[in-house]
Amino acid sequence: MLNRFKTFFSGLVQIELESADKSRQARGIHLATAALLMEMVRADFEDSEVERERVRELLIGHFGLTPADADELQTLGDAQARSASSLYEFTRLLDQELDLQQKTEILDMLWEVAFLDKRLDKYEEYLMRKVADLLHLSHSVLIQSKHRIEAKMRNVQVPGN
Repeated sequence: MLNRFKTFFSGLVQIELESADKSRQARGIHLATAALLMEMVRADFEDSEVERERVRELLIGHFGLTPADADELQTLGDAQARSASSLYEFTRLLDQELDLQQKTEILDMLWEVAFLDKRLDKYEEYLMRKVADLLHLSHSVLIQSKHRIEAKMRNVQVPGN
């Protein structure tokens, strides 16, 4: 009987630990994504409020966050991006934990921020190529994502443009 209780409770503890690990992993993925998005906001040296608002919307929509949680994540992502020494810090976890579809969704979000002002800066293009490379995505995946989002963004009206 005692062994049954031990087995039952050790099983519960293992489930809790796995759940905590998955939760921590999800938070890491959210933070890495937010940092990359904020890096894209600054890539063209024009840190615009419109781009910041779009990042917030993307975080809410993609991860199902509340506006308050998205604001906090965006602030943390911005701080991480500013203090990072390389993109590898953010892409490593994404590369290890996400499948091709999920990685492509990250690219799509980055392209949305890049195309929001209706022009693609050379530094934004460079950042996209670097991220795709670090996520081990092929050039064709990068270009397909680019064309898909570029077409989508042609129809988006941006305040102030």
